[in-house]
Amino acid sequence: MKLKYLLKSAAAASVLAAPAFAETTLRIQTHYATEHPTGQMIAKFIEDVDVMSGGEIQIEMFYSSSVVATTETFDAAINGILDCDATGGAYQTGKNPAFQFVGDIMGGYDTPWQQYSWLYYGDGYAAAQELYNAQGMQLIGWSIYGQESLSSSSPIAGFADLEGWKFRSPPGMETEIFEELGASPIVMDFTEIFTALETGIIDGADASGLANNVGLGLYDIVNHATYPGFHSMPSDHLACNQAVWEGLTEQERRIIDTAWQKLSFQIALANEKLNAEAAAKLTESGVTLYDWSPEDRAEFRRAAQVAWADWGTRSPEAAALLESHRTYLTQLGLITE
Repeated sequence: MKLKYLLKSAAAASVLAAPAFAETTLRIQTHYATEHPTGQMIAKFIEDVDVMSGGEIQIEMFYSSSVVATTETFDAAINGILDCDATGGAYQTGKNPAFQFVGDIMGGYDTPWQQYSWLYYGDGYAAAQELYNAQGMQLIGWSIYGQESLSSSSPIAGFADLEGWKFRSPPGMETEIFEELGASPIVMDFTEIFTALETGIIDGADASGLANNVGLGLYDIVNHATYPGFHSMPSDHLACNQAVWEGLTEQERRIIDTAWQKLSFQIALANEKLNAEAAAKLTESGVTLYDWSPEDRAEFRRAAQVAWADWGTRSPEAAALLESHRTYLTQLGLITE
């Protein structure tokens, strides 16, 4: 009896002497809202990390850019206000033009899977990592929801329809490509698209993927669109403060990387399904969808390469990333030397 008591006492003392449960908290900001499909999938990523780490890694996610503006998220992570940035590299072209080639390559790859393969099976991850590390950041991975669709109040079946076509465009490389092709891109904020279409300031818009455009209500105003898209396939990223990332254990880093890869591929799969469903419903409702011919797609890619070459001269890092993409696109047969 006495021995049993001593053993119980020793066990209790051992529990009291054990260190407190270790917990790592990462503060991450995304530009997506909690109700957005991607925002909902990010919540699953957080749950995956929690379960796989046995509760050791907690993620405090700030949705809808609630801490700083979307474009300031990267700097907030660099400066320790946040730990990680879950927006996209395209917002950082002001820091280095090379970010264009990790944010939106414009006219490069046909599918998310080709673009992912550059990152994981080309030398993309190493090439991109040099760019991020130079800023004190670590690239963890991408998420790509697929090709964006152009929406228009007039037919947009091929190059002839681009002549003089006024459309909302994001800033950067895209405006240069479409100007070269005879269109009239107008840079405006995402929030201004609906009113600009209603009032005829623009004839169309580059806003998002087909299903997202339906959610925005664009096809209540216009009844033409490109699908599947061909011109733009932006990649969001998860990028963390390099010191924070290196301060994690190898197990923690593996868990986050694995959970993010699951999220990335699920986003691409989910959007492929949503876009196909949207295309069927839009066709039934009288919206005309244009699948550009292989010849027109190749011509757009040739025009894009003119802009690529110019951007490749803007920094050594841009030149290195462009060379990496060109080599891989050649291997895939998407461009010829």
